[in-house]
Amino acid sequence: MPRRPELDVQLSRRQALRLGAGVALLGFAGACSITDGTASAVEPDSPQARAFAEAKARQFPLGKRVEFDLRAAPEEVDVGGARCAAWLYDGQLPGPILRVNVGDRVRVLFRNRLPAESTVHWHGIAIRNYMDGVPDVTQPPIPAGSEFTYDFIPPDPGTYWYHTHVDLQRGRGLYGALIVDDPGAPADWDAEFVVVLSDWLIGRTPPQVFDDLRSSTTEATPEMTSPALGGDAGDVVYPMYLVNGKPPVDPTTFMARPGQHVVVRIINASDDTAFRVALGDHRMTVTHTDGFPVEPVDTDSVLIGMGERYDATVVMRDGVFPLVAKAEGKGAQAFALVRTGAGCPPNPTVAPDELRGQPLTIADLNAAEGARLPTREPDTTLLATLGGSMDPYNWMINDQAYPEYTPLTVREGQRARLVYTNTTAMYHPIHLHGHTFAVSRADGSGPRKDTVIVLPGQTLATDIEANNPGQWITHCHNDYHLAAGMATIFSYVS
Repeated sequence: MPRRPELDVQLSRRQALRLGAGVALLGFAGACSITDGTASAVEPDSPQARAFAEAKARQFPLGKRVEFDLRAAPEEVDVGGARCAAWLYDGQLPGPILRVNVGDRVRVLFRNRLPAESTVHWHGIAIRNYMDGVPDVTQPPIPAGSEFTYDFIPPDPGTYWYHTHVDLQRGRGLYGALIVDDPGAPADWDAEFVVVLSDWLIGRTPPQVFDDLRSSTTEATPEMTSPALGGDAGDVVYPMYLVNGKPPVDPTTFMARPGQHVVVRIINASDDTAFRVALGDHRMTVTHTDGFPVEPVDTDSVLIGMGERYDATVVMRDGVFPLVAKAEGKGAQAFALVRTGAGCPPNPTVAPDELRGQPLTIADLNAAEGARLPTREPDTTLLATLGGSMDPYNWMINDQAYPEYTPLTVREGQRARLVYTNTTAMYHPIHLHGHTFAVSRADGSGPRKDTVIVLPGQTLATDIEANNPGQWITHCHNDYHLAAGMATIFSYVS
């Protein structure tokens, strides 16, 4: 079959669908859908959405003004001795760690020096709608050679991240960590490891892989299975898996001292890979997921899907230890070193005993008392059925492939129950923008999340406080599934 153009083939398809839909585009595509005869969608720059931003400013009157200059551009990067063409923020893989305090007024001047339009999404932050960075939903995409200033106030501490939200760009290197500190909470740790996991192509681009998936070539779709993921473990086997931009042959090294309490912030920035993470000869105590605290749980390893984050504390022993992120079902791993003293580094192919048992998942977690949503019956229940298959390569929600969608509608102030049902043979890490939800449990103990793995055949209910008006996308965080259409809009109406 003919090769599609290399740059953002899916965006061109979406533009064509929008132009042919027969719907007048008055500003923002998602803001124009009329949901019934009496209700219309709340636009991203509506008075209601702006009121959210004003309320956050009043909530944090002492927040400092913090400014960043973030440049996206094509670069050549050395990954384990291989020179790779990449698209990077500030020439770094991953992008620079952005660190702010709760309540700061954050302004990021984004300079797009890519040969394509782009945006930046602030993943997990309950941000005002028109700063969320979703092209043609919350903002027009930022053209090549142009600039845009993102301006927002992070209301919650925790481990977050930022990345492009234009299809099939993230896997080129456009991602980085965003850490929000609480200056009023004393740190109960001595050192910190920020661990950004990713999968990495060499000699090919995500659009080229997407073409192969669409044409069902066997090279792109070998069999990959994982019991922990309920079956199929992914669509793509990668030549490298990275920790902080480095492969096992040239590992990242984290430094600490024996006896120190270390917080490990794990971010899965990959396109198509879930990881099982363990630190050799240590047990971890998981304390947070997606920025919000949970009742502490000791574990040997943790399973993390694309877009998820886990914080864990570790009391360090003396020596040199492997930090291993096993690519579930793919027969390879990412690898880093943790050094607290003298000793020879372990082999990059080492398989620590901690990887052998069952990894921790959300089923093992309860929200900390202060992070729980008040128990309350939902005012509305919304259904999102995840569908699709590998052959043909189509992925959808409620039998529609985005940008075709029927919005899931909610009104400000409601408690919404959003129920995801996975009818496919593959797991899907589902992300909701602009909110953290509680995994629905009768006793209210479900952990607070913004991204959650929905296993094959599983139905997973989430409870949401509808307190951030606007148009919000919810989608699979497998970037190829998103490009193929597994997304819809969580739409506030008035």
